[in-house]
Amino acid sequence: MDFSHWGGKRYHPVSQHLKKQFGCKVYRVSIDAGFTCPNRDGTLGEGGCIYCGERGAASIGAERKLSIAGQLQTGMSVMRSKNRAEKFIAYFQSFTNTYENLPLLRKLYEDALDADDVVGLAISTRPDCLSDEIFDLLQDLNQKTYLLLELGLQTIHDRSLELINRGHDFSCFLKSYEEAGNRGLRVCVHSILGLPGESYSDMMETAQVLASLRPDGVKLHLLHALKDTPLADMYRSGEWKPMEMEEYIHVVCDIIEKLHPETIVHRLTGDPLRGYLVAPEWCIKKWEVLNGIDRELILRESFQGKFFVDGDRALKEVGV
Repeated sequence: MDFSHWGGKRYHPVSQHLKKQFGCKVYRVSIDAGFTCPNRDGTLGEGGCIYCGERGAASIGAERKLSIAGQLQTGMSVMRSKNRAEKFIAYFQSFTNTYENLPLLRKLYEDALDADDVVGLAISTRPDCLSDEIFDLLQDLNQKTYLLLELGLQTIHDRSLELINRGHDFSCFLKSYEEAGNRGLRVCVHSILGLPGESYSDMMETAQVLASLRPDGVKLHLLHALKDTPLADMYRSGEWKPMEMEEYIHVVCDIIEKLHPETIVHRLTGDPLRGYLVAPEWCIKKWEVLNGIDRELILRESFQGKFFVDGDRALKEVGV
């Protein structure tokens, strides 16, 4: 088969999608806008999910002490030098990026769009933090710019969502996902592999549902333990054992095979902050993992969508 339409990859990478969308190299710049989370401020709970550190999902590039404009300028400068990036997506990444009052949310989003060379927004949030009014705001922005709503599924299994202290169930995700579709929003769904107590079959059930929903994009994450989190305590006590690299590569390839060919792959592994990582140590080897995924797909003579199953049939198979 010819994979030139995916830039030679055997899956649909976000880099190709953005190049086709904008006609040039487009990279994300992470922003920490100072948000918190209902699972941290006492509304639903305190401390957050068991894997969530003090920076939330913040990357090395996001510095809360800087303004939105300052964070963007710093990040864009790095991306221009390192990756020859030409245009940028402002990525509201840390914690829950719709968990604020509407006037402030609008101001923050529009401040980001005002920056030179910013061509769109990516907004990461929880499914229980999307009111009708917030959907109205996102729908309005979507008519003016490229907008991607990043929505945390993590797993379809409510027992796992409860164990990781997520604070919402699978039905909550489905409701918000459906409403996003009704509003015409692009949605990228996040899923975590290696959750405590989850078997290979559990992960494949989540993958089957994820594939059947046919989201615009997906992000797959390896569960890893950061310092000063309940998950780190579970690791040290032996309650949780992280996945091995080869196991993770195998599972990711199995999931890729199930995804619809048009679904855009935004991420296949994470970028843990080295100074905060407890386990597994191998997950800092991002390119080794990505190269391993490429090799495994070649060895299998496989590709994204090889085993895609029609949505209704897939949902019935896992009882949804």
